[in-house]
Amino acid sequence: MTIARRITLLFLVAVSSLTFAADRPFDLVIIKGHIVDGTGSPWYSGDIGIRDGRIAAIGNLSESGRKRTIDAAGKVIAPGFIDMLGQSETTILVDPRLPSKIFQGITTEVTGEGGSIAPLNDAIIEADLPGYEHYKIKPDWRTFRQYFVRLEKQGIGINLASYVGATQVRRMVLGDADVQPTVEQLEKMKALVRDAMREGAVGVSTSLEYAPAPYAKTEEIIALAGEAAKFGGIYATHMRSESDSVLESIDESLRIGREAHIPVEIWHIKVAGKNNWGRMPDVIAKINQARAQGADISANTYAYTAWFNSMSAFIPPWAHDGGDLKLIERLKDPSTRARIRKDMTTPSKDWDNEWDEISGPQDVMIGVVQNAELKKFQGKRLSDVAQAWNKDPMDALFDLLIEDKAFTSCAVFGMSEPDVALALQQPWVSVDNDSSGTSPDGILGEEHPHPRAYGTFPRILRKYVREEKKLTLEDAIRKFAALPAQRMHFNDRGVLKQGMWADIVIFDPETVRDLATFDNPNQLSQGMEFVLVNGVPVIENGKMTGALPGKVLRGPGFMP
Repeated sequence: MTIARRITLLFLVAVSSLTFAADRPFDLVIIKGHIVDGTGSPWYSGDIGIRDGRIAAIGNLSESGRKRTIDAAGKVIAPGFIDMLGQSETTILVDPRLPSKIFQGITTEVTGEGGSIAPLNDAIIEADLPGYEHYKIKPDWRTFRQYFVRLEKQGIGINLASYVGATQVRRMVLGDADVQPTVEQLEKMKALVRDAMREGAVGVSTSLEYAPAPYAKTEEIIALAGEAAKFGGIYATHMRSESDSVLESIDESLRIGREAHIPVEIWHIKVAGKNNWGRMPDVIAKINQARAQGADISANTYAYTAWFNSMSAFIPPWAHDGGDLKLIERLKDPSTRARIRKDMTTPSKDWDNEWDEISGPQDVMIGVVQNAELKKFQGKRLSDVAQAWNKDPMDALFDLLIEDKAFTSCAVFGMSEPDVALALQQPWVSVDNDSSGTSPDGILGEEHPHPRAYGTFPRILRKYVREEKKLTLEDAIRKFAALPAQRMHFNDRGVLKQGMWADIVIFDPETVRDLATFDNPNQLSQGMEFVLVNGVPVIENGKMTGALPGKVLRGPGFMP
């Protein structure tokens, strides 16, 4: 056979293969919509063909065969939204559909804030038993590999990725005590990070405001982050201070990134406490200066003026030494209780004193409790509890923690709207929900979460895009999709492009909106006509399908 004839035959085989692929019908074609591709580029018109869970073609597909068509006339077609801090690692075991997430258009979540779902040992399970009992979950995993297998066997409604928490590996080796690791103990902690990265974690994270994390010195975190860096991971942080020492905390984060040779992501960037209102320009200037000097640092926000955390965060770190049981013992002891009270009423830069950041107990809303006798206080202010118990607000706080085994969470109104909006507008700021996936029904529906659990992404589209015009639609979608995908190395998600996984939302930009409020949070957002996860609708014509097509997204160091 001559070379020319061989080339001709190879060409004919290639053409016939392409023709066969083109002739194979699409599973689904979305037509007539405005494509906002996630990159920040202006919208364009076109059809999107999906096959085997991926985007197979974009263009004029009017003549193409397909099993199904979705008419998106007058609607926006955009990449599914990526929640940069989702907290659903536990609740996804309760309701894997995660209604609160998908009705926002969230198709991927990143989780693992300091404390992570793994690694796990019997001592941690015993210490955290109230939480497992609250959700009626049996923790039958010990490693990320085992947990991810459980998710895949069960099925999940969205894609999920997780950091390994520095707090978690500290608790594995040191427990909840205020101690420093020996050289041998630090090596064990570093080995746990390596194991987690090989099992699919996307990086290492800290939550340095919440005990036992504050006991860790910067050098300990650098050592752990350095291990994650070897596997291509990221360092994500709830910084040591988000109030009086916020600039110093950014310096610490930059040092960790620099010495561990790892990118830095600041979770839910804020300036907390009324005495810090108006300092967001200083925070932005510091980060912009670091970026200009080559530091790989970015951040995310949920764009509300109240945060949500454990009520025990009001208590100074020293009182948490040894864990929740020891904390409760100290709160019951009159002399120790008096010392705690004194610390909480004394301004300090040594710890993030949240009590010093609020105007009064009316700024604290009781969120989730475990003790059934206390459920009447969910959604009430701490001032209401104090009045009902005829106690001063601080004693009411202490006694709530005692009665609820330190489980109580709360919303704290401590940020200013101009600071929140300014952070959101920065080009390097993406979006996080900072709330676990939930549902108006079942066990989850009995809770009183922050409204961000249901409303973050639609709220930004309604408030900051449509009403206040602080963002364009295209830039908001970039913050929801391409920006976080790029940050997390989700190289086949976040953009509408041929070959990418078909995580897609279809919505009317004029009507999409949040309904959840602080007083009535358990309300699903409205306006998502279709939400596709890996090409499968989890919302169809505005209604949940119950499908569980999500995937575990493992980090770059994953070793099968």
